[in-house]
Amino acid sequence: MQRQRGLTLLELLVVLAIMGFAMAGVALSLRDSNQTQLDREAQRLIAYLEAARAQSRTSGIPLVWRSTAQGFVIQAPTAPRQTPNEQAWLTPDTTAQAAAVVLGPEPIIAPAGITLVAPVTTGNNIATRRIASDGLRPFQVVQP
Repeated sequence: MQRQRGLTLLELLVVLAIMGFAMAGVALSLRDSNQTQLDREAQRLIAYLEAARAQSRTSGIPLVWRSTAQGFVIQAPTAPRQTPNEQAWLTPDTTAQAAAVVLGPEPIIAPAGITLVAPVTTGNNIATRRIASDGLRPFQVVQP
């Protein structure tokens, strides 16, 4: 009986599939780190906004989100003398473009959006993420 030499078509397809998965993994890991950091900032801000919205609903006191030079603050507009708990951005170059956003206490708020902006290290480009709510649904990252 004669032994076969070489690869079968099935073996060749398996090797090509493994190489394709490996190349896809490498391509995804080479994503710009500034964009990844901005995604993290957006998810963190969404968590803060939804927590403040829930707190406002349970306490019956409206809370207002405002952008500051180094980050953002969420506080009750009726207590301006209270020391605000300012949250800094995880990446110092991040800025937010939005007016003040009122978070409750009603279950339906006015539609609101916040755009996060960060410079990209390659070139003179900027990365942006838009966070928005139609007033009924939770805040989420929306496509431009």
